[in-house]
Amino acid sequence: MATDPTKIKVVKEITRPGILFRIARMPNSGRLFAGSSDYKVYDLDTAAEEIEPVEMVGHKSYVMGLVKTDAHVVSAGYEGQLIWWNPENHEQVRAIEGHERWIRNLTQSPDGGSLVSVADDMSCKVWNAESGELIRTLNGHDAVTEHNMRNMLYCCAVSPNNEFIATADRFCTVVVWNMNTGKEVARMRAEELYTWDPKQRIHAIGGIRSVTFSPDGNALAVGGVGHIGNVDHLDAPARMTVFDWQKQEKTHVFEGDGKFKGLTEQILFHPEGKWVLGAGGDHGGIYTFYDLEKNEVIKQDKAPMHIHSLAMDESCETIYAAGHNKLVVWSIKAEKEAEQPAEEPAAEAEEEAS
Repeated sequence: MATDPTKIKVVKEITRPGILFRIARMPNSGRLFAGSSDYKVYDLDTAAEEIEPVEMVGHKSYVMGLVKTDAHVVSAGYEGQLIWWNPENHEQVRAIEGHERWIRNLTQSPDGGSLVSVADDMSCKVWNAESGELIRTLNGHDAVTEHNMRNMLYCCAVSPNNEFIATADRFCTVVVWNMNTGKEVARMRAEELYTWDPKQRIHAIGGIRSVTFSPDGNALAVGGVGHIGNVDHLDAPARMTVFDWQKQEKTHVFEGDGKFKGLTEQILFHPEGKWVLGAGGDHGGIYTFYDLEKNEVIKQDKAPMHIHSLAMDESCETIYAAGHNKLVVWSIKAEKEAEQPAEEPAAEAEEEAS
């Protein structure tokens, strides 16, 4: 896990039509499954010299959720369906009607036993990862904001110990639930990620687009965009807010230097907490590496495209990013220190040896 975000470089760039909203990686490989705006799931091997994507057809709208379980690939679409796929023959195993409105995200518990989905019906649902059985439904987010705007439930995450679920919405409310009981245990707001225009457009923009637990489970990071002057554009700095969710207190609020604008669509923690990566964009792409301990930005720069999804390999040296018209493979491998030359033997020792 010798990584150095300042050494980030593109090692492969794959052009794709449309938008890749989600990716899921096969363990110990560069093989990815990608959910697309053309309603399909694609199987792509990024390690191959000639990449020939295999189509998996079944959804009727955007594929907004994608996970790799022990035995299957599971996708979720705007039309409300969850589909289980056989990753080897690419055939459907089952399809269920999961939600009444657009599914926005799908994630998996670290132990692999459960799936969690969120949708614009404002419900969070917990599923058995392999059987598809509905375990419980969590309802607690307001359906309408205080400005009489329809709310949206954008994202969800499960804690590393499999005990808690976090859900976050358009109105920047984060709710943490007990995974086993379904009881609400914490509620917070990141109001700095929400813009309301009460005069010109009478419209809202922003919301929490990404939520992630830290590796130790104590912190909860959420991402979005800062206050916007013109709500028709993402003309504000990309932001990330970090909570001590058990105290329900903010510990960090990052927006960089303001040069890089747009949404933080996904957040990825280094498994040892060395850094956290936020990525997204506006009409273009951006990424930012943060150091929470030092409370500073490590590196922030433009990305080849607006990013919607991230994945990382087991070594943490390779990051996969998917988004508008592209899939990119990044290397953040630390450079090895130059070996010091061996010391020359003393003259006396040389004379003795001769």
